[in-house]
Amino acid sequence: MTHAPNDRAPSPTYQKIAKTLGQSVPSGTDLQCNQQKIAQLMAQLNQIVLDKPQAVKLALSGILAGGHLLLQDLPGMGKTTLAQGLAKLLGLSFSRVQFTNDMLPADILGMSIYDQSKLRFEFRPGPIFTQLLLADEINRSSPKTQSALLEAMEERQVTQDGQTYPLPQPFFVIATQNPLQQAGVYPLPESQLDRFLLCVSLGYPSPMAERELLKGQDRRELLKDLDTVLDTEAVLLAQQGVKQVYVADVVLDYLQRLVAKTRASQEYHGLSPRGVLSLQRAAQAYAYVSGHMEVTPEDIQAVFAAVADHRLGQRFAPAQVVGGQAPQTIAQRILADVPVIV
Repeated sequence: MTHAPNDRAPSPTYQKIAKTLGQSVPSGTDLQCNQQKIAQLMAQLNQIVLDKPQAVKLALSGILAGGHLLLQDLPGMGKTTLAQGLAKLLGLSFSRVQFTNDMLPADILGMSIYDQSKLRFEFRPGPIFTQLLLADEINRSSPKTQSALLEAMEERQVTQDGQTYPLPQPFFVIATQNPLQQAGVYPLPESQLDRFLLCVSLGYPSPMAERELLKGQDRRELLKDLDTVLDTEAVLLAQQGVKQVYVADVVLDYLQRLVAKTRASQEYHGLSPRGVLSLQRAAQAYAYVSGHMEVTPEDIQAVFAAVADHRLGQRFAPAQVVGGQAPQTIAQRILADVPVIV
């Protein structure tokens, strides 16, 4: 395998495009400095969300890849705490919307209200006009309300009454989802699930972490003490850095073999081209967060289940652990069947 140097600078093609768009071109030193800050960020976040370093790393990778994140688990597992911690540490403006079955699309997007003094309608932006939106318990709202997020998640804009309003940059949605076995939930359609770059579950804490929770300070109180590590400019720089992470042809071969395996089964629909691009982008982000500028097969394996399972029809149900082992997911079975050849 050909290795890219750790201080790999942006490619000439990327530099040309960035200059055409009027964007600043990050140097290798800028990207490395940002990676150091990201390591500090993860260290702080792991003090809030205990015993879940892999879930924290995946969540941060999804954000820095410019994608949206779906957190699915039982209530009270720390999903909201993770989202709030990310917003605070990344220095992003933050809104939380509690989804309910009587919520309307206008409650999220905003609405036009008639201004008597100006004799015209004026648009009043909804909570979606923020940099990080927490859609809490998204599957408790009706499909009509869920679909109100589709344009915003894909196009980073909102259209109301024939007018299009751009959303702040960067823009992310972190949604939490409850198990389908619970009362009053509506399954997310495949078109909505596909908008989420990664789907992550936290799971129960270990006994040691749970004891620390019992004896320690309330996690919500600790959130107030977090110091912002990055800012909007640094987040945008990290997104540029993710695009510069090198992917060798031999690694792309492995990625495509995994994708081909998803399309060879009669049990589920395989990954779409958008899913394939999501897998590559998530692996690049995971490598960047890990502190290197080249994707390895291990990076792809680390993100594969989070990228693929919800796209392959793996519906969330709390795992019944038997004999100390949880059943394998679709993506985990595929990883076991496809060898790494380098």
